[in-house]
Amino acid sequence: MKNQHIKRGIYKCGLCLLLLGMSISSCKKLDEFNPTSLSEQNVLTNFAGWKAYQTNCYTGLFGSLIGMQYGLVSEVGTDLWTFSFNSHNQYKDIMAYEAFTTSSGIIKNVWDFAWGSIAACNKTIALSTQLTDGAANAADIKTLVAETKCLRAYYYSVIVAQFGSVPLIVNDDPTKTLAPVRTPIPEIYTQIIADLTAAAADLPVTPYQNNAARVTKKAALGLLARVYAQGAGEGLSENGKSYWQRAKEVADDLITNMASYNAAMYDDFAKVFASANNRNNAEALFTAYGLNPYDPSYDVFTGNSKPNIYLHYYPKLDDAFGTADLFKRSVNSNTSNGYYGRLNQQFVAPTKYLINCFNATYDKRWENTFVTAFANYSGVQAIASLGSGAPSPANVTYAAASVTLTAAMCTKYGIDPSHIGQVIYPYADVNAKNASQNATWQYIPMIWTKGNHTGTVAALQTVANANVHPYPLAQDEDRFFVYLSKDPLTAADKATRRYVTINIDDLFDPSDATGSTYKAVLSNNGLPNGGALANLFPAMMKFNHNFDGGWLGGNFQQKLGNIMIMRMAEVYLIDAEATIHVGGNAAQYLNVLRQRACRNPADFNTATGMMLTTATMNDVFDEYARELCGEYSRWALLKREKAFQTRLASYNATAAANFNPAIHYNRPIPFSFLSQITNAADFGTNGY
Repeated sequence: MKNQHIKRGIYKCGLCLLLLGMSISSCKKLDEFNPTSLSEQNVLTNFAGWKAYQTNCYTGLFGSLIGMQYGLVSEVGTDLWTFSFNSHNQYKDIMAYEAFTTSSGIIKNVWDFAWGSIAACNKTIALSTQLTDGAANAADIKTLVAETKCLRAYYYSVIVAQFGSVPLIVNDDPTKTLAPVRTPIPEIYTQIIADLTAAAADLPVTPYQNNAARVTKKAALGLLARVYAQGAGEGLSENGKSYWQRAKEVADDLITNMASYNAAMYDDFAKVFASANNRNNAEALFTAYGLNPYDPSYDVFTGNSKPNIYLHYYPKLDDAFGTADLFKRSVNSNTSNGYYGRLNQQFVAPTKYLINCFNATYDKRWENTFVTAFANYSGVQAIASLGSGAPSPANVTYAAASVTLTAAMCTKYGIDPSHIGQVIYPYADVNAKNASQNATWQYIPMIWTKGNHTGTVAALQTVANANVHPYPLAQDEDRFFVYLSKDPLTAADKATRRYVTINIDDLFDPSDATGSTYKAVLSNNGLPNGGALANLFPAMMKFNHNFDGGWLGGNFQQKLGNIMIMRMAEVYLIDAEATIHVGGNAAQYLNVLRQRACRNPADFNTATGMMLTTATMNDVFDEYARELCGEYSRWALLKREKAFQTRLASYNATAAANFNPAIHYNRPIPFSFLSQITNAADFGTNGY
């Protein structure tokens, strides 16, 4: 059944943040009900109007909380991510704790969206008991209130993890206090758990009105396990049990009774981010649904607010190559690439620790997480179907996307001269399909079969995820212009390859033993093209949606695919983490993830290291990294394990240099909030 966005038939006509100085005000329209013609009192005491207003509670998911801003805040400044090419010009506050102040814009954004959504949740719950036609819609109201409690719990879990003690507000108070008081952290967690427990009891297993964008019982249970683990880091307990024990109990229940909660785990990691599984992901527990350009409710204005997080994890290929020789600038560019999207940020690169977590010989999560071989693309399908009407990013012939190596190219990029005259062909080919209602072009990729250079549509094949390329890249591969090799290759091995070949280790500055510093773009850095190839690094691909329905037309910076807030794999990791704390062998939970990631089933054994017999906390850290890197979890993990000092010192000296444990375990309270209250001095800044 076709997925419908949660806002189908509803359009947003206003948004204002004002609870504690920030609350949401929004009006929406249903096909059969027009609140703009009635007073707010009439709208919000009628079930149809209240139900429309309830969708405001999801706003924080569609906005920046689950977009670029929170996507970075929840991941960087940890052991996993660092600056590319030794540049500290962007996000240095959250990435390296440099010049971190109450004026941090990205932190303010997270604060505002979370509080704004909490305000909408509070108002929705308060109004649910005042509906004039409530009795006739009691079952629906019960479900929607349960959804709202689940969402409020999620937003508060973000706020308390990021900012520590904050005001706990669960009532809809039209008179906003100008002298808010912080609530002790244990009380906040008690409320979060109460909301999630109530939501888990009342939410259905299948989504309300079959709308997959809505939260269900498995979302509440997954979040409950996560929140118990998060609160356990604060030393909390419940009825004589530690939160670690409670986290384990909830995780055990969700794993044991997975099917009854309509939860699932794919048997192969490659399926988790396969394009066909984006809109209906069986493993997802809780998802921020992207807009569907084929849905009647889609509009370009709303689409323009969608996340652009993917491009922060990609290198600028134009900057690495500079001219239209190997990387066909006339075909692709940093700003309009019909295969990769817009590649003009390159702010976040993996640390050497994260790269080394993967034993790529056995673990297929490597090439299903990182792009390390980059290619040109053609638009044979687009030209065949649209002729001269094919849009410019896709009107590329096979010949125009192919590169014949010259002596100058080989010298410039360190390619052995024996390959002069050989051709590097495109890897992907994109079709161009117009979601005509909104003039939203979709660039749908297929892959050229290796060795078939006819350039005809018959030589194309459909793959599960067009971002994934063969690993390891073969010596005779002729569809890629550059390869970043995880396993160091010798000069002799590189000489057999017609493409630029760089060992990933050679991208790092050897003076930083922790592997958190990439080489600067300098002529003496030992890399080709005058050192410009220092712009390259493995690109985290999880959010680069390039399937039919995942593109926002000519806006290559933003993508429309779904982003999973939590998936079932995290429950196994939480169970393993909790088991370490309460006593027991966590290996059984980690092995479930490692086994499905194993490239060949026969290699799942202790000799290859894929199967564990026992597990330590370091094993848990490593498995979180392999499985969930980039997925909004790392900062909270290091916080609850009090691990910033030790892990930054070992794996991210760039961040460790400025990390102050007396301050940086919480984020700064935004100045924009402090400037609106009368007790700013008493409220405090969290030490900033």
